[in-house]
Amino acid sequence: MRIGLLTDGGYPYAAGESGLWCDRLVRGLPQHEFDLFALVRSVEREARDRPPLPAHAGRVRTAHLWTADERLPGARGPKGLFARMATGGAARAYGRRERQWFTDRLADLVSSVCAAGGEDETAVRGPADTDPRFADGLYGLAELAREHGGLAAALRSESAVQVLEAACRARGAGRTVQRATVPDLLAFAQELGRALRPLSLDWYDERGLGAVDLCHTASGGAAALPGLLAKRFFRTPLLVSEDGVRLREHYLAASDAPLNAPARALLARFHGRLATEVYRQATIVTAGNTHARRWQERCGADRAKLRTVHPGMDCDPFTALGESGDRGPDDTLVWVGRIEPAKDLLTLLHAFAQVRTAQPGARLRIIGTPVPGPEGEEYLARCRALTARLSADAAVSFEELGGAGVSALPDAYAAGGVAVLSSVAEGFPAGLVASMFCGRATVSTDVGAVVETIGGTGLVVPPRDPGALAGACLALLRDPERRARLGAAARARALELFTVEQNLAAFHGLYLELIARAPVRGQAVTGGGGGGPRPFAMPPEAHVLDAWTAADTVRSAAVCRKPSWAVAPRTICAGAREAGDRDV
Repeated sequence: MRIGLLTDGGYPYAAGESGLWCDRLVRGLPQHEFDLFALVRSVEREARDRPPLPAHAGRVRTAHLWTADERLPGARGPKGLFARMATGGAARAYGRRERQWFTDRLADLVSSVCAAGGEDETAVRGPADTDPRFADGLYGLAELAREHGGLAAALRSESAVQVLEAACRARGAGRTVQRATVPDLLAFAQELGRALRPLSLDWYDERGLGAVDLCHTASGGAAALPGLLAKRFFRTPLLVSEDGVRLREHYLAASDAPLNAPARALLARFHGRLATEVYRQATIVTAGNTHARRWQERCGADRAKLRTVHPGMDCDPFTALGESGDRGPDDTLVWVGRIEPAKDLLTLLHAFAQVRTAQPGARLRIIGTPVPGPEGEEYLARCRALTARLSADAAVSFEELGGAGVSALPDAYAAGGVAVLSSVAEGFPAGLVASMFCGRATVSTDVGAVVETIGGTGLVVPPRDPGALAGACLALLRDPERRARLGAAARARALELFTVEQNLAAFHGLYLELIARAPVRGQAVTGGGGGGPRPFAMPPEAHVLDAWTAADTVRSAAVCRKPSWAVAPRTICAGAREAGDRDV
């Protein structure tokens, strides 16, 4: 089958955890064809960083949605209100009907965003917290952009700001947004225009997303908008995968945004409504762990659609250490990772002071590098200063991964008998999984997906509790047999749940489940190189002249509904063509 993989963050042009996951997915499932639809941050990155792709990843479509240049590559051509013509000529403005359609649909969308949400105006309260006005406005604007272009310019117009102001002042608007000033409205209009840029792409035709059997988006939020429109225009099944919940990330970052409270409230409500619509339209929603899955449900996902698919890690680099039977030094704790405040090394150092009091020969090796920027260097300096204040300089070492004796991750975990994780915030703890592959007993704090990851194969203590952390470390340092049992169980659990192979098998199964539920409508086409028909391209009921085909025609006519300005004398929808080229 042909998969339309929607990526945000740059794959196939950029690395990082998301890019690595996408690359493993594409290369690990050669039985499927992949069309890549990438939202990238700059033209320079596209020109510089694209690696070679396998033969079954045939097409790459790119949109530069974060560039400062308004003439965006990949956007629908320059026709519409105030659009810039590539030749420098005058742009054709919207007609009266198009302007009215734009105003009405934008009013629907922002009225839903401005509606009061109770005491917490930014909250989303599950699948029931839906407003049909948001969907009407979103898809109406998408239809306008598809037929006429010019949506990005229209969202920057004075008329758009007037619609925003009217919605904020209307009865029923939230208290915070009612206080929005003109600068707040302009700031929100700018952010809204950026978020809705995917509506203006030229991907929504039979050569783009209309040619795929299903859409798989690697993140939620605005990056999932092309998948929503593919389902709207072509009834393409949508699979949404999130390791971290995009709406939660927006909430956490909102306090640092340089916006006033009304603009932040409007933006938070918009992202909340969008998340609810993405989850509502998705056929299946996957999370990388149960912690993220609970957040998805809180943010509007239907529990019946949710699946947990653990991220896969390459276990091969850790095989030699994990199978060697070496359980490490009996007196050494090891911490491996990025040095930053969320890792809470200060609590670990206080705990180690208590360990050293009870077991004077104990050592702590901290292996990692600070996060880029002044914050990381400042935090490392604080950790060194605390080490000196605790008189633990001789027993604590700060080492860089890649330095002498620790050239790779397996060397780092081999340096200790107990691996420690002291974080106050974690998503999926990849470092903890690496230590499990190495067969190390672990002591971890109960944050994020730690308990789900470790199961019963390690000790878990509350965060920011030096006494509990010290007690758990001492218990394992003093009992080598228990360490060996826990380390072996941890490796077995990691091999069962967290390998690349299990991740690929899970998504392959989901692809088959999706395509079996909602077969692609349309004529059977010839496969890429075999010359035979593509599997699942034509559902069996399409060959039966009975109620099935009639019902499909009615559904397709509903999907293909056009606004009044777009109705031609003879409109033929996709479903009608399949049923015999009847006019509707």
